[in-house]
Amino acid sequence: MAFSGLILVGFVFVHMLGNLNMFVGADSMNTYAHFLQNLPFHLLWINRFALLGATFIHVWMAILLTLENRRAHPTNYAVKTRMGSTLASKTMGVSGSIILIFIFFHIADFTLRIIFPEYQSDYFYTQLNGVTVYNVYAMIIASFSKVWVSLFYIIAMAFLCMHLSHGVSSMFQTVGLRNSKWKNRIDSFALAYGWIIFLGFISVPVCVLLSKFKIIHVFPNLSVLLTNF
Repeated sequence: MAFSGLILVGFVFVHMLGNLNMFVGADSMNTYAHFLQNLPFHLLWINRFALLGATFIHVWMAILLTLENRRAHPTNYAVKTRMGSTLASKTMGVSGSIILIFIFFHIADFTLRIIFPEYQSDYFYTQLNGVTVYNVYAMIIASFSKVWVSLFYIIAMAFLCMHLSHGVSSMFQTVGLRNSKWKNRIDSFALAYGWIIFLGFISVPVCVLLSKFKIIHVFPNLSVLLTNF
Protein backbone atom coordinates (compact mmCIF):
# COMPACT_ATOMS: atom_id res chain seq x y z
CA MET A 1 0.00 0.00 0.00
CA ALA A 2 2.91 2.35 0.76
CA PHE A 3 4.36 1.86 -2.73
CA SER A 4 1.08 2.57 -4.53
CA GLY A 5 0.54 5.55 -2.27
CA LEU A 6 4.01 6.88 -3.07
CA ILE A 7 3.30 6.67 -6.81
CA LEU A 8 0.03 8.55 -6.39
CA VAL A 9 1.57 11.20 -4.13
CA GLY A 10 4.30 11.85 -6.70
CA PHE A 11 1.79 12.01 -9.56
CA VAL A 12 -0.43 14.47 -7.71
CA PHE A 13 2.50 16.86 -7.20
CA VAL A 14 3.64 16.68 -10.84
CA HIS A 15 0.05 17.07 -12.06
CA MET A 16 -0.38 20.17 -9.90
CA LEU A 17 2.79 21.72 -11.33
CA GLY A 18 1.56 21.01 -14.86
CA ASN A 19 -1.76 22.73 -14.14
CA LEU A 20 0.06 25.89 -13.10
CA ASN A 21 1.01 26.41 -16.75
CA MET A 22 -2.45 27.99 -17.00
CA PHE A 23 -1.01 31.11 -15.34
CA VAL A 24 1.81 31.35 -17.88
CA GLY A 25 -0.61 31.44 -20.81
CA ALA A 26 -2.44 29.47 -23.46
CA ASP A 27 0.70 28.60 -25.46
CA SER A 28 2.46 27.29 -22.36
CA MET A 29 -0.48 25.12 -21.30
CA ASN A 30 -1.13 23.81 -24.79
CA THR A 31 2.56 23.10 -25.36
CA TYR A 32 2.70 21.11 -22.14
CA ALA A 33 -0.48 19.19 -23.01
CA HIS A 34 0.67 18.56 -26.60
CA PHE A 35 3.98 17.23 -25.30
CA LEU A 36 2.22 14.74 -23.02
CA GLN A 37 -0.22 13.66 -25.72
CA ASN A 38 2.63 12.92 -28.12
CA LEU A 39 4.97 10.99 -25.87
CA PRO A 40 6.53 8.10 -27.84
CA PHE A 41 5.68 4.41 -27.42
CA HIS A 42 2.20 5.22 -26.02
CA LEU A 43 3.87 6.30 -22.77
CA LEU A 44 0.98 8.58 -21.87
CA TRP A 45 -1.56 5.73 -21.92
CA ILE A 46 0.89 3.37 -20.22
CA ASN A 47 1.27 5.98 -17.49
CA ARG A 48 -2.50 6.41 -17.24
CA PHE A 49 -3.12 2.69 -16.87
CA ALA A 50 -0.29 2.45 -14.32
CA LEU A 51 -1.83 5.24 -12.28
CA LEU A 52 -5.28 3.68 -12.46
CA GLY A 53 -3.75 0.37 -11.41
CA ALA A 54 -1.99 2.03 -8.48
CA THR A 55 -5.28 3.72 -7.54
CA PHE A 56 -7.25 0.46 -7.52
CA ILE A 57 -4.47 -1.31 -5.60
CA HIS A 58 -4.51 1.52 -3.08
CA VAL A 59 -8.30 1.29 -2.71
CA TRP A 60 -8.24 -2.50 -2.45
CA MET A 61 -5.51 -2.47 0.20
CA ALA A 62 -7.43 0.18 2.15
CA ILE A 63 -10.54 -2.04 2.10
CA LEU A 64 -8.53 -5.06 3.26
CA LEU A 65 -6.93 -3.00 6.04
CA THR A 66 -10.33 -1.76 7.20
CA LEU A 67 -11.74 -5.30 7.27
CA GLU A 68 -8.68 -6.54 9.14
CA ASN A 69 -9.06 -3.81 11.75
CA ARG A 70 -12.74 -4.68 12.20
CA ARG A 71 -11.92 -8.36 12.67
CA ALA A 72 -9.28 -7.41 15.21
CA HIS A 73 -11.83 -5.32 17.18
CA PRO A 74 -15.20 -7.03 16.69
CA THR A 75 -16.72 -5.70 19.92
CA ASN A 76 -18.71 -2.49 19.84
CA TYR A 77 -17.66 -0.50 22.89
CA ALA A 78 -20.10 1.68 24.79
CA VAL A 79 -17.60 4.54 24.58
CA LYS A 80 -15.26 4.76 21.62
CA THR A 81 -12.06 6.73 21.99
CA ARG A 82 -9.30 7.05 19.47
CA MET A 83 -6.23 8.51 21.11
CA GLY A 84 -4.30 10.85 18.87
CA SER A 85 -6.72 10.52 15.99
CA THR A 86 -7.44 13.50 13.77
CA LEU A 87 -10.35 14.46 11.56
CA ALA A 88 -8.27 13.42 8.54
CA SER A 89 -7.58 9.97 9.98
CA LYS A 90 -11.22 9.46 10.99
CA THR A 91 -12.53 10.33 7.54
CA MET A 92 -10.03 8.48 5.32
CA GLY A 93 -12.80 6.24 3.97
CA VAL A 94 -15.08 9.18 3.19
CA SER A 95 -12.36 11.33 1.65
CA GLY A 96 -11.04 8.38 -0.36
CA SER A 97 -14.52 7.61 -1.72
CA ILE A 98 -15.13 11.22 -2.77
CA ILE A 99 -11.69 11.40 -4.42
CA LEU A 100 -12.43 8.20 -6.35
CA ILE A 101 -15.74 9.60 -7.60
CA PHE A 102 -13.95 12.79 -8.59
CA ILE A 103 -11.28 10.84 -10.52
CA PHE A 104 -13.96 9.18 -12.67
CA PHE A 105 -15.63 12.54 -13.29
CA HIS A 106 -12.32 14.26 -14.05
CA ILE A 107 -11.34 11.58 -16.59
CA ALA A 108 -14.75 11.78 -18.26
CA ASP A 109 -14.58 15.59 -18.31
CA PHE A 110 -11.00 16.38 -19.34
CA THR A 111 -9.55 13.15 -20.77
CA LEU A 112 -12.47 11.50 -22.58
CA ARG A 113 -14.41 14.78 -22.98
CA ILE A 114 -17.79 13.04 -22.94
CA ILE A 115 -19.64 15.07 -20.29
CA PHE A 116 -19.76 18.24 -22.37
CA PRO A 117 -20.09 17.38 -26.11
CA GLU A 118 -19.07 20.91 -27.12
CA TYR A 119 -15.50 20.08 -26.13
CA GLN A 120 -15.32 17.95 -29.29
CA SER A 121 -16.10 20.90 -31.59
CA ASP A 122 -13.62 22.57 -33.94
CA TYR A 123 -13.49 25.59 -31.64
CA PHE A 124 -11.40 23.60 -29.18
CA TYR A 125 -8.51 23.27 -31.61
CA THR A 126 -5.85 25.87 -32.18
CA GLN A 127 -2.59 26.50 -33.99
CA LEU A 128 0.64 26.01 -32.07
CA ASN A 129 3.88 26.61 -33.94
CA GLY A 130 2.11 25.81 -37.20
CA VAL A 131 0.57 22.60 -35.88
CA THR A 132 -3.12 22.05 -35.11
CA VAL A 133 -3.42 20.94 -31.48
CA TYR A 134 -6.23 20.51 -28.99
CA ASN A 135 -6.82 23.72 -27.04
CA VAL A 136 -6.56 22.38 -23.50
CA TYR A 137 -6.30 25.92 -22.18
CA ALA A 138 -9.73 26.82 -23.62
CA MET A 139 -11.24 23.56 -22.39
CA ILE A 140 -10.07 24.19 -18.83
CA ILE A 141 -11.44 27.74 -18.96
CA ALA A 142 -14.76 26.46 -20.31
CA SER A 143 -15.06 23.74 -17.69
CA PHE A 144 -14.14 25.84 -14.68
CA SER A 145 -16.38 28.69 -15.81
CA LYS A 146 -19.25 26.37 -14.87
CA VAL A 147 -19.70 27.18 -11.19
CA TRP A 148 -20.83 23.69 -10.16
CA VAL A 149 -17.79 22.09 -11.81
CA SER A 150 -15.41 24.44 -10.01
CA LEU A 151 -17.16 23.93 -6.68
CA PHE A 152 -17.03 20.15 -7.06
CA TYR A 153 -13.35 20.40 -7.97
CA ILE A 154 -12.56 22.61 -4.97
CA ILE A 155 -14.46 20.35 -2.56
CA ALA A 156 -12.72 17.26 -3.96
CA MET A 157 -9.34 18.96 -3.54
CA ALA A 158 -10.22 19.78 0.08
CA PHE A 159 -10.83 16.09 0.73
CA LEU A 160 -7.62 15.27 -1.15
CA CYS A 161 -5.76 17.64 1.17
CA MET A 162 -7.20 15.86 4.20
CA HIS A 163 -6.45 12.46 2.70
CA LEU A 164 -2.85 13.37 1.93
CA SER A 165 -2.19 15.03 5.29
CA HIS A 166 -2.84 11.70 7.00
CA GLY A 167 -1.81 9.35 4.20
CA VAL A 168 1.67 10.80 3.65
CA SER A 169 2.36 10.58 7.37
CA SER A 170 1.11 6.98 7.43
CA MET A 171 3.46 6.03 4.58
CA PHE A 172 6.44 7.00 6.69
CA GLN A 173 5.01 4.97 9.56
CA THR A 174 4.56 1.92 7.29
CA VAL A 175 8.26 1.91 6.39
CA GLY A 176 9.28 2.49 10.00
CA LEU A 177 10.45 6.09 9.70
CA ARG A 178 7.71 7.75 11.75
CA ASN A 179 9.22 7.17 15.20
CA SER A 180 8.83 9.29 18.31
CA LYS A 181 11.76 11.49 17.29
CA TRP A 182 10.49 12.29 13.80
CA LYS A 183 6.72 12.04 14.34
CA ASN A 184 5.99 15.76 14.75
CA ARG A 185 8.24 16.74 11.84
CA ILE A 186 6.73 14.15 9.52
CA ASP A 187 3.19 15.09 10.54
CA SER A 188 4.00 18.77 9.88
CA PHE A 189 5.51 17.90 6.49
CA ALA A 190 2.44 15.82 5.55
CA LEU A 191 0.08 18.63 6.58
CA ALA A 192 2.12 21.21 4.64
CA TYR A 193 2.20 18.95 1.58
CA GLY A 194 -1.58 18.53 1.71
CA TRP A 195 -2.08 22.30 1.88
CA ILE A 196 0.36 22.95 -0.98
CA ILE A 197 -1.51 20.46 -3.16
CA PHE A 198 -4.87 21.95 -2.18
CA LEU A 199 -3.88 25.57 -2.86
CA GLY A 200 -2.04 24.66 -6.06
CA PHE A 201 -4.97 22.78 -7.55
CA ILE A 202 -7.76 25.16 -6.54
CA SER A 203 -5.86 28.24 -7.72
CA VAL A 204 -6.96 27.63 -11.32
CA PRO A 205 -10.74 27.18 -10.81
CA VAL A 206 -10.83 29.96 -8.21
CA CYS A 207 -9.09 32.40 -10.57
CA VAL A 208 -11.29 31.34 -13.49
CA LEU A 209 -14.42 32.06 -11.45
CA LEU A 210 -13.04 35.37 -10.15
CA SER A 211 -12.14 36.37 -13.70
CA LYS A 212 -15.54 35.30 -15.00
CA PHE A 213 -17.32 37.53 -12.50
CA LYS A 214 -14.83 40.35 -13.20
CA ILE A 215 -13.47 40.43 -9.65
CA ILE A 216 -9.88 39.98 -10.83
CA HIS A 217 -8.27 39.73 -14.26
CA VAL A 218 -5.98 36.72 -14.08
CA PHE A 219 -7.56 35.39 -17.28
CA PRO A 220 -8.39 38.65 -19.10
CA ASN A 221 -9.47 36.89 -22.32
CA LEU A 222 -11.91 34.60 -20.53
CA SER A 223 -14.99 36.49 -21.69
CA VAL A 224 -13.85 36.16 -25.30
CA LEU A 225 -13.37 32.42 -24.88
CA LEU A 226 -16.79 31.97 -23.31
CA THR A 227 -18.68 33.72 -26.10
CA ASN A 228 -17.58 31.11 -28.65
CA PHE A 229 -19.50 28.10 -27.30
